Amino acid sequence: MKKSRYSDSQIITILKQSEAGTPVPELCREHGMSSATFYKWRAKYGGMVTG
Repeated sequence: MKKSRYSDSQIITILKQSEAGTPVPELCREHGMSSATFYKWRAKYGGMVTG
């Protein structure tokens, strides 16, 4: 399995930015990832994000 480019803490930080109101396309551009990756992360780590 390929090693992720982002650590778990980086992923959770990105998800928190989204919950704070940053649009998903802007986050994807800023961090160099696809929107599909973002939604996959949200499904996997969504319960861990507390804001």
